[in-house]
Amino acid sequence: MARFEATTSTEPGRAVVRLAGECDLAAREELTAALLTAVADAQVVLVDAGALDFLDSTGIHGLVTAHHAARAAGGRLYVVNARGPVANVLAITGVADLLRPPTDDGVDPR
Repeated sequence: MARFEATTSTEPGRAVVRLAGECDLAAREELTAALLTAVADAQVVLVDAGALDFLDSTGIHGLVTAHHAARAAGGRLYVVNARGPVANVLAITGVADLLRPPTDDGVDPR
């Protein structure tokens, strides 16, 4: 079984969801629940993908679903710190551009 973990912390004005391990079909429910809970609780959600080793279409779907939920609630969801194969998947699918934090809105991507 693949290892996956999603932990959420709150900071002033935002929630940070840190993803670690392998995000695939087995992680679908945990990912979706963590992201949608964060979106419901904060106007700005940063998804820290720095410790994520693998991301498949299931993870992409969860990120895009949460992005749409955030937008519908007047909020924003951004992905930060993606690297290696995870960054490649995000770039190839166009999700990297969709969920990149703007440089002029005061969002600190750390």
